[in-house]
Amino acid sequence: MNIHEYQAKQLLAKYGVAVPRGGVVYTAAEAESVAKELGGPVWVVKAQIHAGGRGKGGGVKLVKSVAEARQAANEMLGMTLVTHQTGARGKDVKRVYIEEGCDIKRELYLGMLIDRGSARITLMASTEGGMDIEEVAAKTPEKILKVSIDPAVGMQAFHARRLAFGLGLEGAQVGAAVKLIQGMYRAFVDLDATLVEINPLVVTGAGDVVALDAKMNFDDSALFRHKDIEELRDADEEDPAELEATRHDLSYIKLDGNIGCMVNGAGLAMATMDIIKLCGGEPANFLDVGGGATKERVTTAFKLILSDPNVEGILVNIFGGIMRCDVIAEGVVAAAREVSLDVPLVVRLEGTNVEQGRDILARSGLPIVSGEDLADAAQKVVAAVKEAA
Repeated sequence: MNIHEYQAKQLLAKYGVAVPRGGVVYTAAEAESVAKELGGPVWVVKAQIHAGGRGKGGGVKLVKSVAEARQAANEMLGMTLVTHQTGARGKDVKRVYIEEGCDIKRELYLGMLIDRGSARITLMASTEGGMDIEEVAAKTPEKILKVSIDPAVGMQAFHARRLAFGLGLEGAQVGAAVKLIQGMYRAFVDLDATLVEINPLVVTGAGDVVALDAKMNFDDSALFRHKDIEELRDADEEDPAELEATRHDLSYIKLDGNIGCMVNGAGLAMATMDIIKLCGGEPANFLDVGGGATKERVTTAFKLILSDPNVEGILVNIFGGIMRCDVIAEGVVAAAREVSLDVPLVVRLEGTNVEQGRDILARSGLPIVSGEDLADAAQKVVAAVKEAA
C-alpha cells in the first residue's frame, strides 16, 4: 500500500525525522490560509499523487507570496498530472501540500528497503540527491552506498555513521543524520514498511539535515496490525479493479497485454504469464484466486479480467489441489453467462475433480476451448486472439 508524501512525513516526524512544516489543502482558500499560518518569504506548493517526477510535470512550484500560493494551488487542484510514472493518462490532483521553503545547500538520497537476496533491510545512500536512483545505479553505480542490517542485531549507530561519512557530512551534520537514519529505521520496522525513500535529503545553509521529500510503501499482509495506516489509503490513487480485487481477497495486478489470466497459486500464475509470452502473446494481468476460492470469488475474478477493455482473450489455468476443478468450472460458466462473454476463452484444468469440471464446461453450451496441458492452452489462446484480431 502506498501513501502520499505529506502522510509519510507525518509518520516519519513521529520517529524523530526532521521534515519541513506544512499542511495539506483541498481548495485554493485553504492554501492561502496554510501559507499565512506557516509564514515566511518562500513556500513550496506540491501536488499529491502516488507517483514520482511531479516537478518535471508541473506538480511542484516555488512561490514567493501568499497570493502566489493560492494561485498555484488553484491551478494544480483538478489538473491531470502526467509524469514518467503515471503513464500517458496521468493522475488527477485532488489534494495539494503547502510547505515552508528551505535553504538548500546540498541534495542527497536516502532509501531503505528489504533486499530479497540477502533477506535483510538494506539502506542505500547517494550524493546524487534529486535524481532517480535507477538512473544513478545505471550510470554511476559507484555513487550508491549500501549497508545491510543483520536482523539479529538491528540498526546500530555505526551503521548510520558509515552512511553519514560516506555522504560527506561533517561536524554536527553527522549527529543529525544519525538521528534521522535511526528514526527512519524504527519507522520502517514498527510500521511494517516495504520502502522508505527520502529524495532529496537536504543539508540546509544552516547545516540542518532535513527530509525534503518522502515516500513510504507498506506490506499489505501486515495492515491488520496497523488500522491507522490502512486508514491513510487513498482509493482515488488506486486502480479500481485492483481495489475491487482486494475487497474479495484476490491478488490482481493489471498489466499492459491483451490476454487475461485466471490462475490459482502465485507460482503457477507467473509460469502462465511466462508461457503466454513464450507463445507470442502478452498477459493482461496477474490474477491468483487462491487455494480455497468459492464459486462467487471465481465469478468476481472473471468479471475483473473482463473489466479491462484491452482483454481480447482469457486463459484459465487451474491445478486442483485444495481448489476443486468443478468449483472453478461452475464459476467460469456462471461468469461467462452473466457478462455475455464475447472473447475467446481457453480453460486448462488438472487435479481434484477434473473430470467433473471438464464435464461442466462441456455441457455449458458456451464456446469454451479446452487445453490438454499448459503449453497447449497457451498456444490455443494466443492463436485465438490473433485470429480474432
